Amino acid sequence: MQFVRRSHVPTRLLIAAPLAAVAVSLALSGLLIAAAGADPFEAYWKMLVGAFGSRLSITETLTRTTPLILTGLAAAVAFRARLWNIGAEGQFFVGALAVAALAHGVLAGTPAIVGTPLLLVAGAAAGALLLLVPLALRLRFGVDEVVTTLLLNFVVLLFVGMMIEGPLKDPMAFGWPQSVPVPGGLMLPKLVPRSRLTIGLLIALAAALAVAFVQARTVFGFEARAAGLAPRAAAFAGVSLPRTLVAVACLSGALAGLAGAVEVLSVKGFVTKDLSPGYGYSGIVVAMLAGLNPIGVVAGALFVGIVFVGADGMSRALGVPSFIADVIVAISLLSMLVALLFTSYEVRR
Repeated sequence: MQFVRRSHVPTRLLIAAPLAAVAVSLALSGLLIAAAGADPFEAYWKMLVGAFGSRLSITETLTRTTPLILTGLAAAVAFRARLWNIGAEGQFFVGALAVAALAHGVLAGTPAIVGTPLLLVAGAAAGALLLLVPLALRLRFGVDEVVTTLLLNFVVLLFVGMMIEGPLKDPMAFGWPQSVPVPGGLMLPKLVPRSRLTIGLLIALAAALAVAFVQARTVFGFEARAAGLAPRAAAFAGVSLPRTLVAVACLSGALAGLAGAVEVLSVKGFVTKDLSPGYGYSGIVVAMLAGLNPIGVVAGALFVGIVFVGADGMSRALGVPSFIADVIVAISLLSMLVALLFTSYEVRR
């Protein structure tokens, strides 16, 4: 028996792979739920009710989906060009921190129509600049960006802790480590009244469409795909790999930084060390479930958002540990990797 790479991957396999991965992950997670003493079918029903059973739960699911779309896009853009950006979590936090710093500093008192877009751009720029550091190390010294981007996450989190307990500390937080709040006038408008859902969701959806357009219809998108599929052939054809990777890094880091900016301007209004429950890492799962397709990222992010929000409702109703959500997401990633293996290769005797 041997694995032979497919010369052409049928469309039906590309569509079936993520569906099979999700089905397998739910089946395996169901065994764990049963081991915890609950009926898996009832547990998944409670999960759906928790995610879509009320107006509040729907808006909360979409609120949790918003940053996942952006971090999923960040991973998809980078991975397609074989730039292994594992640092979306750090880029998320520097984007959030840039918003808090500027909203309290130079942009304080600025009208929302000017100040809010500038804050979003600043968050995106901060994320892009952070990813350029490991890329420069790769291009100049050949340092593996998997290691540098991953380690930078911890460095950034320590830096965020230093800032929110130092120069950016909120004096009105009664000693709680959090940054100064963003003025209410600079926050993103609500998409649904009396909820946490803002137009950040529309920004994330627009970003998905924009990335899909760039990848499908522009020279840069073609060069990025070529750099990922066959870098030597791309270089032989005249594609500048360093220049392409710099552009990809800027786009990927900007999307992750934008996720942090949107989260601050939509949900909390300030930065804490628990601002993200792992949006950067979950974005990798989202991107893989989507097959690195920008439009598929929206569906992948919604699935992960449903699991995260619905697991809380399931836990309250049946007493199943809420960390089963992390287990489902992790098994989904592993199942998707196996599915991609059988999508790219066929088994022959």
